[in-house]
Amino acid sequence: MKILLIGGGGREHAIAWRLKASPSVTRIVCPNGNPGIAREAETPRAELASPVAWAEYGAEMGADLVVIGPEQPLAEGVADACEAKGLRVFGPTKAGAEIEASKAFAKDIMVSAGIPTAASETFSDATRALDFAKSLGGRCVVKADGLAAGKGVAMCETLDDARAAIEENLTGHRFGASSARIVIEEWLEGEEVSILALTDGEEVFPLVPSQDHKRAGEGDTGLNTGGMGAYAPVPWFGEEYLTSALSMVLRPAIAELRRRGIPYKGVLYAGLMVTKDGPKVLEFNCRFGDPETQVVLPLFEGDLGETMLACAEGRLGKILLPPHWQEGNAQTIGMRPDNAVVVVMASEGYPGTVRDGQPIHGLDAADGLSNAMIFHAGTTAGPNGEVLTKGGRVLGLTAWGRTLQSSLSTVYDLAGRVSFDGGWLRRDIAHRALGK
Repeated sequence: MKILLIGGGGREHAIAWRLKASPSVTRIVCPNGNPGIAREAETPRAELASPVAWAEYGAEMGADLVVIGPEQPLAEGVADACEAKGLRVFGPTKAGAEIEASKAFAKDIMVSAGIPTAASETFSDATRALDFAKSLGGRCVVKADGLAAGKGVAMCETLDDARAAIEENLTGHRFGASSARIVIEEWLEGEEVSILALTDGEEVFPLVPSQDHKRAGEGDTGLNTGGMGAYAPVPWFGEEYLTSALSMVLRPAIAELRRRGIPYKGVLYAGLMVTKDGPKVLEFNCRFGDPETQVVLPLFEGDLGETMLACAEGRLGKILLPPHWQEGNAQTIGMRPDNAVVVVMASEGYPGTVRDGQPIHGLDAADGLSNAMIFHAGTTAGPNGEVLTKGGRVLGLTAWGRTLQSSLSTVYDLAGRVSFDGGWLRRDIAHRALGK
């Protein structure tokens, strides 16, 4: 099977790495992929600025499957254009991608499907928005409605914080058109968990739950980021929680999309807050999470390429029901009973302004190890073949093993052997699991 992989970050490196190990996959092409992806796939330079251009590229290379990694091309309708060319696609259409591209749309899906979530309202008027924030006591969450590269969420402790976030979006248009509307919701207390579920629009199969670390500082302090690390599985999120998430969140969401005439194929990512009243949805994403993918896929057993193709062709249940699934049992499909950890190494200044072009040393530190991998997130090739930093989150240092502690030891050993000027990371990834 020939696969066209769209995207060039850490998530796509993990996908390419796992696809390369799939018996069904003979060729992977990832145009403009980073130097890490280049170790797993062909990465030709190509100017592909529109959905139609991507579709034509896939048709010309004879792709058997198009795998779309990031949310932006999904929201732009790349899946639609590829399907119009007769290509099979792992990833939802533009209509399905609205579940991430619009926070207001996602909330409407949740309310219509009876999915537990935080109380919220949507606003385009700053005065009305501030009045609602006041009704919540000032402590609330303000979200840009549209895509904002993981930076559109403001956790507001006080009314002054809320006022600033509202003005930043509706008056200052910080995220451009994505800030034209905002969603304000109540602040939920609890533990966050991410569930990535595979679906063909009918069947829904959860992968192993993971926990991301969004805050920049240790002890979960500081600014929100795209994610500074993750681990899987989440030891206290057991069978009862997973069954509840499947029956109350994942299946109802897919069913509601289907009821609206939206066939959703690919990954549905549910970001949950486990409150004293049970799991509630914080957000839906229309693709694999980053960096959660870097810990979920190392634990995936089976042929990822064939599994993705089954999602695209609407036959996921037929290939996975025996022996991985029993009706009424929330067993995750094809997952190794190991633990995995990823720690993100970021550029100085992240999540603010960063300085690109720093040479990276020690990228061979994981070579020869059977339980570790360095995934490239923000890297580029220099003029002499050296690997340079490009962006805020640069590397995902990943390890897996029988215990969480052994995986952490391997990851932080890698961290001591990899470096670039100004590079930094959190030293407390998985601290919540270790504390429990």
